[in-house]
Amino acid sequence: MTEATVETSPTSSGVIAKPELPSNGKADVLILMRNLWKTYDMGAEKVHALHGVSFEVTRGDYLAITGPSGSGKSTLMNLIGCLDTPSQGEYWLNGKNVSEMDDDELARIRNQEVGFVFQTFNLLARATALHNVELPLIYGGIPGAKRHEMAKQALAEVDLADRMMHRPNELSGGQRQRVAIARALVNHPSILLADEPTGALDTSTSYDIMNLFEKLHEAGNTIILVTHEHDIAARAHRIISIRDGLIEKDERIR
Repeated sequence: MTEATVETSPTSSGVIAKPELPSNGKADVLILMRNLWKTYDMGAEKVHALHGVSFEVTRGDYLAITGPSGSGKSTLMNLIGCLDTPSQGEYWLNGKNVSEMDDDELARIRNQEVGFVFQTFNLLARATALHNVELPLIYGGIPGAKRHEMAKQALAEVDLADRMMHRPNELSGGQRQRVAIARALVNHPSILLADEPTGALDTSTSYDIMNLFEKLHEAGNTIILVTHEHDIAARAHRIISIRDGLIEKDERIR
């Protein structure tokens, strides 16, 4: 295995060590996947959900991963989001080899590096929009006053500053998804990872949410959409098509 080199970068508290990608990686590579396999044991049978997938994602990219049901795109999303680990191969995220991490380390990486947006929003029904957005900060141990301000700023970024004290049942579907996006953004993650983000929305609201993703991308966020909808994938700047656990096509459209 290639060893990570170390550079130092100054911070307000001194100098910290920052691991880099392997030596053949590039400075602007955020995700590096090498020969990723995911195999599930189904009794006596082994099912290969991914077959040696390799690709890179640079900082600031806007990528859609698409494919039919059973293609492996959900498995790939779980690996990108550190919700699962590969059976074989390497996954480097922001200079860290997450393919070798244990469950506790993966949980920390998920909280620090990945902002999740789900099709069904996954909001706490009895909590305000503000409190829903604060949740990742609570898990991260951020003090109350600071997380309150960070959550307010994230809601302002998605144009919901005037709805922060509303509960989910007082919001439209599009507004609930904006709350979910604010929650994903509040930690300033390396990746905004969205799983079928418009699947529960009507056409007009879907258009508004995709416009918001474009705005967030223009602001410098790295966005990965996982979708089976071709018109949604077409809003990204790059599309990876998965079929039968393999990358069928990887094309940049913008």
